Amino acid sequence: MRALPHAARAYVLCAVLAGAYCAAPAVRPGAAVPWATTALLAAVHAVGSRVRARWPEWCSPVLLAGAFLLPPAAAALVAVPGALLARVERPPAGARRAWRAARLSLAVWAASCAFAALDGPGTLSALWALGDGAQAPAGQVSPGTPGFPYALAAAVAAALVLGLTATALEGGVLVSAERQSPRAAWWGRLPGALAPYLVHGPAGLAMAVLWRSPYGPAAALLVLLPMYVCACGFVLYRRESAAHQATIRALVQAVDIKDRYTRGHSERVGRASAMIARELGMSGDRLEALRIAGILHDVGKLGVPTRLLRKNGPLTPDERRVIELHPEYGDEMVRGIGFLGEARAAILHHHERLDGSGYPYGLAGAQIPEFARVVAVADAFDAMTSTRTYRRARPVPTAVEELQRCAGSQFDPRMVGALTRALDRHGWHAAVTADAPEERGNVPAEPAPPLVRAAAPGASDDPGGPRPGTGGPGGGP
Repeated sequence: MRALPHAARAYVLCAVLAGAYCAAPAVRPGAAVPWATTALLAAVHAVGSRVRARWPEWCSPVLLAGAFLLPPAAAALVAVPGALLARVERPPAGARRAWRAARLSLAVWAASCAFAALDGPGTLSALWALGDGAQAPAGQVSPGTPGFPYALAAAVAAALVLGLTATALEGGVLVSAERQSPRAAWWGRLPGALAPYLVHGPAGLAMAVLWRSPYGPAAALLVLLPMYVCACGFVLYRRESAAHQATIRALVQAVDIKDRYTRGHSERVGRASAMIARELGMSGDRLEALRIAGILHDVGKLGVPTRLLRKNGPLTPDERRVIELHPEYGDEMVRGIGFLGEARAAILHHHERLDGSGYPYGLAGAQIPEFARVVAVADAFDAMTSTRTYRRARPVPTAVEELQRCAGSQFDPRMVGALTRALDRHGWHAAVTADAPEERGNVPAEPAPPLVRAAAPGASDDPGGPRPGTGGPGGGP
């Protein structure tokens, strides 16, 4: 406990005392507690917590079955052994175990109280009586008595109470121990935290119904088998997703190390690409793929000699041709990364132009993949609104005006319009992406192709972008 802040220690102590107070009626002399059911459910939960310690929520139906089968005080005891025996990865282990036990006990107690308030136990008793041979129409126990649909609704409500209570208590720890803001600790976590309990509620009800059926507890425990399989699948999905994100981070960090002056550029292009995608109605996997496309659009720069990326001065024609190979380098680098999907097309074609004057293949119009047209706009926008060693960032309205002027020749007007609407709605905050000139002492040679400028004074057709003092808009790297 000494490792915890004073506020967190007080919070955990209050939770432990509250949990003990809620469970105390179960151990009073004369309390009518079905100890055999309580002990068996507690043992199953403890085993489940040890088997799948990294995602203990897979055995939440056991806690809910306890909330449905037992009085609230006894239901609060079901979670205690599993919480105390579960593995703890960070110290202080004792305080974390005590906190986990108190949190789950209070959550299960609240769920059991909610189920009782909705007359869930009475409905279950009627269903069990029906299963023992009472005659009644399907879905109805007797006239005026709610049937299984009502019990299901009460179970889902109780499950949501369990999830809400557990999440609210966890948010208090994040605020007191980890100094998170209340908004991040509570509101930011609630939707995702409550969603699984919409499944756990019916599973817990199925366990409770089977527990008192002629088939007994053994049949009830079979409900956990599909939950365990789902838990294993979810853990594998999370590991795969984490591996994907680690792969992307490693590639982006490698690019940032090689071309330091655009540090942060990739992440911002990914953010702008996602803004455009939302305006275009994309969601789910396509939205995430487009965000990744924006982040990785310049990964091919890893194949370009560093001396060219950091060259102080204009590029020669041969050097320009080398730099123009970076989209193809990038495509080759990510060829074996299967989860990128459509993102590969953006990496290869984000320097193509609508009028066919871009590279590497000179595609025009609809020949350019949709993802590439999105990333091209996001790339140029961030390049113009970010500070470089050779020029200051342009104001957002100026950059948008330039994009609109070049729409139809260099950029897809639909993508430019989508970005404009997104910026009007959400705004934009770009950080400085270059080190101070006095720290660098040189000028990078490769911001990506400049925007098309018809007879614009000082504009450059150099794919390395305008050099210091030339004027004209700079594209992304």
